[in-house]
Amino acid sequence: MKFDLHTHHFRCGHADDSIEDYIKAAIRAGLDVIGISDHSPFFASGEDRLNPGIAMAKSEFVHYIDEVLRLKTKYEGKIDVLLGVESDFFPEHADLYRDMYANYPFDYIIGSVHQSRGVSIFNRNRWKGMSDAQKQDEKRHYYKLIGQSAQSGMFQVLGHIDAMKGYYPAFSDILADEAIDEALQLIAGSKASIEINTSGSTKDVGGWYPSDAILERACHYGVTVTFGSDAHKPSRVGDDWDRVAKRLKEIGFKEWFYYKNKQPVSVPL
Repeated sequence: MKFDLHTHHFRCGHADDSIEDYIKAAIRAGLDVIGISDHSPFFASGEDRLNPGIAMAKSEFVHYIDEVLRLKTKYEGKIDVLLGVESDFFPEHADLYRDMYANYPFDYIIGSVHQSRGVSIFNRNRWKGMSDAQKQDEKRHYYKLIGQSAQSGMFQVLGHIDAMKGYYPAFSDILADEAIDEALQLIAGSKASIEINTSGSTKDVGGWYPSDAILERACHYGVTVTFGSDAHKPSRVGDDWDRVAKRLKEIGFKEWFYYKNKQPVSVPL
């Protein structure tokens, strides 16, 4: 049973092609389940589309959902198409986002921290001129946000939980083990899964998120895992699925999960 819960398409402004193109790519790749999870609009903004190159417009959200549901019906019997969304996590707007999602039949919601202290986690310039102590504080704050996203109860999946290393590989060497452990314990208590996200291969850091070191600690704390390619072009759907499965077994995981109707479905490794 092969699945991929993390894909994007043209509506977000920085991915290629249509939702149906990703579904067809998933079928070609031999997947049984494909999740569609484009970036949520910035619901707290007074503008319809605050950042056109980052997320879809608020006015497009219902059309996105309608299209996924239509394609779910069209491809029934060929592949299981799941309705998801990758949601930004802003603690101050959590209730607003929760209320927006309550109106629709999502199979799962990915909660991702994309901004910390108002700056993109992918902005490598945030680290310039920082002391070691300041870098540690930044990393601790990032994992505090991830822990809060788990505690919110809004999400079935937590996205790319060390993606701050994407364009700053030295992030992994910043000492903040206690903050990571605290976040992992909160995630384990929340029953959300962390994704192994293979889009790190498209960034400076290479490989995938999170690191093996974090996955080993996640396994220790009883955190469950899922898979997402974070594909922004159809050719990346299911990317590295077999390699990830092999590595998870080596670490000690026995199963991983996808979500349907917000309920976990176990897939043995």
